[in-house]
Amino acid sequence: MLTHRRVWIFFLILIPVIFIFAGTASATYTSFTVQEGKKEICPIKLANEDRVLIQFTVIGGENTLQFSIAFSNGTVIDYGEIGLFHLSFVSTFEGECLLNFTNNDLGDSKQVTLDYEIDHYTFGMPQMLFMTLVIAVVCVAGVAVFIGLSRKPY
Repeated sequence: MLTHRRVWIFFLILIPVIFIFAGTASATYTSFTVQEGKKEICPIKLANEDRVLIQFTVIGGENTLQFSIAFSNGTVIDYGEIGLFHLSFVSTFEGECLLNFTNNDLGDSKQVTLDYEIDHYTFGMPQMLFMTLVIAVVCVAGVAVFIGLSRKPY
């Protein structure tokens, strides 16, 4: 039977683990307005071997914006005037990626709904799977130590 002390120890261990796992998820959904004749820049921090998914939709006016991506290695990719975008890639560098939204339409401001997701990989596997395996190994080791240290019936 669990005592109050063991329950408190369990919760003291569980709370930090929950916060650590919550910090590993990196999906962002945002909405912003690009004023007429202005530019908006959204920075994304990437690590090597991250799997990245970028999607956005433009609402307002002609439903198109000038869009380009500037990578930290100096590469700039210009996608031209688009209103609906979907891109997934694997990062081969570490640094900041800049998403550039430029509204060349002088008559209307445009609303952008941006959704990007970054999956971090550790040792070639998703970070969440890696952390789950580490926790499983620690739990099995803990059970083995508990069994090894328990009293043996005579």
